[in-house]
Amino acid sequence: MSVSVIPSTTAPAAPYRVTWRGVVRSEWSKFWSLRSSWITLGVAVLFLVVIGAIAAALYSPSGPLGGKDADSGAALTLALAGTNLAALAVGALGVLLSAGEYSTGMIRSTFAAVPGRLPVLWAKCAVFGPIAFVTSTVGALVSFLLGAAALHGETIALSLGDAGVFRCLVGAGLYLGLVGVYGVTVGLLVRNNAGGIAILAGVVLVLPGLTGLLPSSLGDTVSRYLPSNAGQSVMTLHESGDSLVSPGAGFAALVVWAVLLLAGAACRLRRGDA
Repeated sequence: MSVSVIPSTTAPAAPYRVTWRGVVRSEWSKFWSLRSSWITLGVAVLFLVVIGAIAAALYSPSGPLGGKDADSGAALTLALAGTNLAALAVGALGVLLSAGEYSTGMIRSTFAAVPGRLPVLWAKCAVFGPIAFVTSTVGALVSFLLGAAALHGETIALSLGDAGVFRCLVGAGLYLGLVGVYGVTVGLLVRNNAGGIAILAGVVLVLPGLTGLLPSSLGDTVSRYLPSNAGQSVMTLHESGDSLVSPGAGFAALVVWAVLLLAGAACRLRRGDA
């Protein structure tokens, strides 16, 4: 007795494919689902707006910036007075977004879904960098507008339409956006929240002061291209003596730092275990 076999009509399962869009969407979802993302990003913007507004409100012609005119860019200096603290908050958030996955063990699930690993690095930076840039630029803009209202009638007062003002505010956003990328890469390099934040704080806040221990000519050269001083160059209305470089050179230095850290993080991901 022969038995007829009915051929199966069930289609084979489609092979699992990792796509760039899928990885980015995953990192986007992870970012906005974390409470620490909202809080830390809000703190960074708060530093920008509140400190800048207070600095402008407390301006006095007899103070350190007294006697200057609008061309000095003192109004921008006041508006962006909170940039260093904002950079610390943004950079710390970048560290938490990457190193935090190692502390919770979630990184194993991430790499199981994306075996190539490197798309995770690119996606984290592609998500957080623009978010930090946009929110920081908005914060810098609000800080400047509040400061402009407080400085109305003063000799240092500037308006948003004055030459170079908008470029400086966008430059502040670019600097903080890249600091966020630095934080992501440092977190992937050290894989520890506290260690990554300490390293980032040292580079942003401590390292510029240590260059004074070097011979004067070498120290001045090195200091100009450190991330904090390069960022200051991007945010400054006019190049200031020997302490800063041009805005274009400062931005190039910031990008070079980002490329070096990305390269280091990529090598660490390819060679290290999760």
